Amino acid sequence: MLLKEYRICMPLTVEEYRIGQLYMISKHSHEQSDRGEGVEVVQNEPYEDPAHGQGQFTEKRVYLNSKLPSWARAVVPKIFYVTEKAWNYYPYTITEYTCSFLPKFSIHIETKYEDNKGCNDNIFDTELKDQEREVCYIDIAYDEIPERYYKESEDLRYFKSEKTSRGILQEGWRDTQDPIMCSYKLVTVKFEVWGLQTRVEQFVHKVVRDVLLLGHRQAFAWVDEWIEELSTFRPSFHPSPPFPDMTWDDVRDYEKQMHEKTNIKVCHEQQEHSTTNPSSLDDIEIHDKAST
Repeated sequence: MLLKEYRICMPLTVEEYRIGQLYMISKHSHEQSDRGEGVEVVQNEPYEDPAHGQGQFTEKRVYLNSKLPSWARAVVPKIFYVTEKAWNYYPYTITEYTCSFLPKFSIHIETKYEDNKGCNDNIFDTELKDQEREVCYIDIAYDEIPERYYKESEDLRYFKSEKTSRGILQEGWRDTQDPIMCSYKLVTVKFEVWGLQTRVEQFVHKVVRDVLLLGHRQAFAWVDEWIEELSTFRPSFHPSPPFPDMTWDDVRDYEKQMHEKTNIKVCHEQQEHSTTNPSSLDDIEIHDKAST
């Protein structure tokens, strides 16, 4: 088991990020769902916890077959997926990832959001709080991002929001930015396979860090877009500048509509793919021989 705590600051308030995060995740899920792959929402319903109170439980399946090497695709069933289960008691959330093909692999993420610049060293009060862990600060403007994910329009060293007048983020922006918030993420990666555990857990943490960096960059880089989109979704309101004065029910309605569109896209393309590209034992045998 490898445990790390990530701290990612944003030029937003915790309440503003609550809306922006939901928009970002919904848009990502819809855009990445293609050719029968992507994110299928299995459950999305209210959930009450004795300790954390009223929240929302979501279960998703992330289909990734085409991301596998060719030899793995030959033996892994087309229904290969990663399960994401999330319990949202904002500003506290729990997210778990498991894999249908790797039962000894899991990722557990606890997240807390606070309106500060990442200075709370005792934010996690769990059984893991006393375990040794590395604290990793992620700078959404100046940390290097993998080249394949780079977009000039999302480079926060040059981006200025028209609707909020926030940005450009200069060197040392976390010390001067107002408002500012921080996402604290306690990430536990487990891969209990002897001989591979350390390398795989380190690799997964690198991937997790890249995903957190990209996602939080986009949450701010898309700020004008999601304010406009949500304003269009509920045209009858009178916004409280610069952010829409939306209720949480409005936000959930928007999320529900996006989930329905994404599910239709994933399921329809899965059916088309299975019809036009039927697999057989002969196909698998050929792939196995070629891979060997």
